[in-house]
Amino acid sequence: MSVQQARVGIVMGSRSDLGIMKKAAETLKALEIPFEVRIASAHRTPDWAAEYAEKAEERGLEVIIAGAGAAAALPGCLAAKTWVPVLGVPIDATPMGGMDALLCMAQMPGGVPVGTLAVGPAGAKNAALLASRMLALKDETVQAKVKSFIAKQTEKVFEAGVEVSEEELGI
Repeated sequence: MSVQQARVGIVMGSRSDLGIMKKAAETLKALEIPFEVRIASAHRTPDWAAEYAEKAEERGLEVIIAGAGAAAALPGCLAAKTWVPVLGVPIDATPMGGMDALLCMAQMPGGVPVGTLAVGPAGAKNAALLASRMLALKDETVQAKVKSFIAKQTEKVFEAGVEVSEEELGI
């Protein structure tokens, strides 16, 4: 999607995070919400990351989704440089299974908020859904798409059946 049209920025610290952050992009695309995807490392490209955040509003971004593993500094670095809400997705990039990233994001100092989601693909998908709900507060078109998504999710549960037999339980 073009930079001028993007409403949500998806940022990750490394190209290796793409497999997880792809879930955020897929979800936004399904909801027809324009987004952009960038690589910006808080440690290896700090000036570029700061510039990205500082110019987010100017480019029309309304929410930033930032994925990061290990020290997970990226969401906090971006949040410190913009008033645009930042949603953090902890990436499972170390032997600690993403817990290090989760704890880093969840412990932001008061005054620099980062909304922290679950570790991994579910967190990336939920970050996109949360960003969508934020946009839906002021955009009836987005609101209708999010409500439709929720209704389809509910429908799938009922189609699969809500009763569980003793046979299925194996008893």
